[in-house]
Amino acid sequence: MATAALPLLIRPPSLQCPHPTTLPPLTPPKAPTIRSRLSLLCRQGQPHQALHLFDSIPRPTTVLWNTIIIGFICNSLPIDALLLYARMRASPSPKFDSYTFSSTLKACSQSRSLKLGKAIHCHLLRSHFGSSRIVYNSLLNMYSTCLSEAPYPDVDYEFNNCDQVRRVFDTMRKRNVVAWNTMISWYVKTERLVEAFKMFRTMMRMGIRPSPVSFVNVFPAVWRMNDYDNANVLYGLVVKLGSDYVDDLFVVSSAIFMYAELGCVDFAREIFDRCLERNTEVWNTMIGGYVQNNCPIEAADLFVQLMESEQFVLDDVTFLSALTAISQLQWLELGRQLHAYILKRSTILQIVILNAIIVMYSRCGSIGTSFKVFSNMSERDVVTWNTMVSAFVQNGLDDEGLMLVFEMQKQGFMVDSITLTALLSLASNLRSQEIGKQAHAYLIRHGIRFEGMDSYLIDTYAKSGLITTAQQLFEENCDYDRDEATWNAMLAGYVQNGLNEEGFALFRKMIEQKVMPTAVTLASILPACNPMGTIGLGKQIHCFAIRSFLNRNVFVGTALLDMYSKSGAITYAENVFAETLEKNSVTYTTMILSYGQHGMGERALSLFHSMLEAGIKPDFVTFVAILSACSYAGLVDEGLRIFQSMEQEYKIQPSAEHYCCVADMLGRVGRVVEAYEFVKGLGEDGNTLGIWGSLLGACRIHGEFELGKVVANKLFEIERGSSLTGYHVLLSNMYAAEGNWDNVDRVRKGMWQKGLMKEAGCSWVEVAGRVNCFMSRDHKHPQCAEIYQMLDELAMEMKDAGYRPCLDLQTGEISASEE
Repeated sequence: MATAALPLLIRPPSLQCPHPTTLPPLTPPKAPTIRSRLSLLCRQGQPHQALHLFDSIPRPTTVLWNTIIIGFICNSLPIDALLLYARMRASPSPKFDSYTFSSTLKACSQSRSLKLGKAIHCHLLRSHFGSSRIVYNSLLNMYSTCLSEAPYPDVDYEFNNCDQVRRVFDTMRKRNVVAWNTMISWYVKTERLVEAFKMFRTMMRMGIRPSPVSFVNVFPAVWRMNDYDNANVLYGLVVKLGSDYVDDLFVVSSAIFMYAELGCVDFAREIFDRCLERNTEVWNTMIGGYVQNNCPIEAADLFVQLMESEQFVLDDVTFLSALTAISQLQWLELGRQLHAYILKRSTILQIVILNAIIVMYSRCGSIGTSFKVFSNMSERDVVTWNTMVSAFVQNGLDDEGLMLVFEMQKQGFMVDSITLTALLSLASNLRSQEIGKQAHAYLIRHGIRFEGMDSYLIDTYAKSGLITTAQQLFEENCDYDRDEATWNAMLAGYVQNGLNEEGFALFRKMIEQKVMPTAVTLASILPACNPMGTIGLGKQIHCFAIRSFLNRNVFVGTALLDMYSKSGAITYAENVFAETLEKNSVTYTTMILSYGQHGMGERALSLFHSMLEAGIKPDFVTFVAILSACSYAGLVDEGLRIFQSMEQEYKIQPSAEHYCCVADMLGRVGRVVEAYEFVKGLGEDGNTLGIWGSLLGACRIHGEFELGKVVANKLFEIERGSSLTGYHVLLSNMYAAEGNWDNVDRVRKGMWQKGLMKEAGCSWVEVAGRVNCFMSRDHKHPQCAEIYQMLDELAMEMKDAGYRPCLDLQTGEISASEE
């Protein structure tokens, strides 16, 4: 077959000249036929010029009709081809042949015209045309193409009862491999995957040799069924059939894609490496397989190899896969280089490529560059707007995302489900009831529904404080209609709003209804264990996680670690941390914070350095955790060094939380004046309640009363208009320690006039599985009389032992006034 296209370089003996010195007489070239002239014009992209020539023929033959019809089809003008078929039918002279019906049915396939296809099928039956394989293969293709495109009101989709494609197939007396391939493809298109595979097996049993297209068609049925064993059987058959199949680039690309979908990227890579002559599609499939299986490093490495080979033309699919891999890796520098390469290579970039570039810069943390690319785009589609809005929301710029949605509507773009998903996310982040309600109303007015919509709405309402509305939405869904995301959103909403008992009740109901909790479920319910005052519930959930093989999930492990730490079980927290195989920055940060809260500053520092050695980059919260740990443990010099490295080494701009940690660190060890100078040097960045409040506490502890008054005045100036009571009480206690009772009365009177009341503290203890809560002057406990009697007895014993209620703040000894 391949040799027929090669030029004849050596004549066979029968055609060789016996006298090489004498040339045969030249024969004049033959004049081109009408058919060849029509065919040439169509191949040159001038079908209408060919039609003009055709119309000048008084009585065109069937061959000429077929030539002009096929010419229009080859130029992607199927409607014109069908109009010519109608003219041909109206003509009395020509007869229809197999090529007429085959080409006209091809035009129906191209135009997705099922009604016209049926009409031609009827004409075929009425003309008593013989059972030509070419015609019946074209019928199969027409029905499978038209029926799989879009639902028609007059089409019955009960394929098991009435399958028009299968009926045509069953009427064929002689079927070749093309017919079988069409049926396999048809079953795959209509999601009847088992039938597709059975059809392939039946073809093999009937002794019909599969073609490379057979494997290209049947591979999707196997990977969609997640049938790894039959995938190996099929590819083994490809190898057995020889090099014509193994080296066919369509088969190679389809096999790589199949194994990538099954998660077997190593097998996919073996097939790729064995392919001697690759094309761009094979490279793209392998790179895409790595990206799909979360192997971005391998994808980027293969893309670099493709560029270095300089043998292939890189297309948009190549760049999309490479940009996605860089987005996953968050390699900003490589992303910039690729962006520059794409700009140098193409003068006009496709919108889809620019959208991917926006995503890449956003994921790499360069949201400014993303917006610059967006702003410079001469043409945008709705995907572009949605991409930029989502980029703003994912980078914490919710207000900017909201403004862009308004601008998007001004530009005439309709808000769709993707836009509304971003809107609901930013409403959750902003805790905005108004935005959430408006987005919900828009969904109802336009009848928009999308996967996960209920969970987004519940999350939005719960985070904005409308927990009752979230509960109503949850209960409107039937029990059988709720997915895991909806259950998780409602459960998290209860916990976030302090309704821990309701959260546990929902968790139990979820298990009773056979809804299997996921890692997200456990990570959502575990924070409810600490306010409940019992570690027992946390241990039960930990056991459940072990039984469900979820205990080593990074999110579950981090939540368990946090729960044990806040319950005081630091050893359990250390064990969970050690058992968590996949650790991220959140896991390390939580453990560092746990050590700090338990006064284990040295361990916190050691873990921080281990984190850096593991190649995990610390973030904003990590530095808050380690600075807090240094503060609690009095490791001032180490803490200050880490604070200085934030901006110098890790390019993280310190915020109020970091400044507060430094001020607290200096104040705790008695370097109060140094802390005050540090805070003063911050200027406007230091004008927050947390920083000056920490400084005031240090003044009280170390007896810096005069400086404390200056700090208190600054603090009251900052908190003007707020209803915080803690700093007023702190200043009052400082005056009391100084013995300045007039100022104590003045501060207390000012609190009373402003309506400020100190929130009573609460403590609890678990006895026999029951949590007992206590507040100051509490009389609600059923054993209240016995408790207060025991307190009085303890007070008398303490007094007899020489203890007094007030201690000097600096020395910790009994003050002289209390002796």
